[in-house]
Amino acid sequence: MRRLDNIDIRLLRVFVALADARGFADAQIALNLSQSTLSTHLAELEKRIGAQLCFRGKQQFRLTEIGQATYDAAQKLFLDLDNFTLRVSSATGNLSGRLRVGASDGIYTSEQLGLHRAIDRLLAGGADVFIELTLGTPSELEQMVADGELDVAIGPFSQKAPSVTYIDFTSEPHSLYCGAKHPLFGKKDSDIDLRDIENSRFSVRRYRYFDDLYLVGHPRASASVVEMEGQAMMLLSGHFIGFLPCHFAAPWVKEGRLRALKPASFDFSSMHRIAYRTQNGSSPIILAFLEAVRIAKNDGP
Repeated sequence: MRRLDNIDIRLLRVFVALADARGFADAQIALNLSQSTLSTHLAELEKRIGAQLCFRGKQQFRLTEIGQATYDAAQKLFLDLDNFTLRVSSATGNLSGRLRVGASDGIYTSEQLGLHRAIDRLLAGGADVFIELTLGTPSELEQMVADGELDVAIGPFSQKAPSVTYIDFTSEPHSLYCGAKHPLFGKKDSDIDLRDIENSRFSVRRYRYFDDLYLVGHPRASASVVEMEGQAMMLLSGHFIGFLPCHFAAPWVKEGRLRALKPASFDFSSMHRIAYRTQNGSSPIILAFLEAVRIAKNDGP
């Protein structure tokens, strides 16, 4: 068997990026490298390993059996390298390494939930941390934490992963909104009844499909979205009603383009939690990030 201790880590990172992108086109964008350069790197890695790592053509990109084994081993190697960096930096008193953070989309407009202030706190002390920030639905992020693909995430999680520790963070108020062109926009709350709500087209967040319907007693959805930006577009069209976090809707409310419907009846709050793998609870970089989140929350803007 060939000795593999002389494989350039950069070649492995290029290969993993190709596998994650499932082809050259998206990998070119992610790595800012030409297809010819990617092909050269891949060919060099295959030469050093002594086997074909993937089937590639115009219509498909698929890992071979050895390619899959190499991909899995490379992922573990990258994690071990990150842990090595953390252990060394902890010993020297300097925080450095890679932090993979996940968050629900749309929280950037919340002073408590927006991670920009926590990231500022983390890096302000001179920490040499490479941050990977991923946005996704709560269920996606929760699974990624459980699978070890994220170090820490913040969102309204279901707390279903037994290997994950959850910390209550803060609540996020939501209201039921409609756009300025919607027939209910000019109606007083006292004049809006359940029939008006039921007769309105309802847009749901896909990951909260039945929860959103249940909260208003609506019989069916007429549209679904994943991102908060998508929900805002549906409501601003004037054809739908639906829920949005109050902080996210606030700019359009101020401009007179959205309004909350019957807040006393339909407002609710969801609890956002911080989640991380229990086995990583003593990681210096995770502990530092948790402290940065706590300070950012308590200190305010």
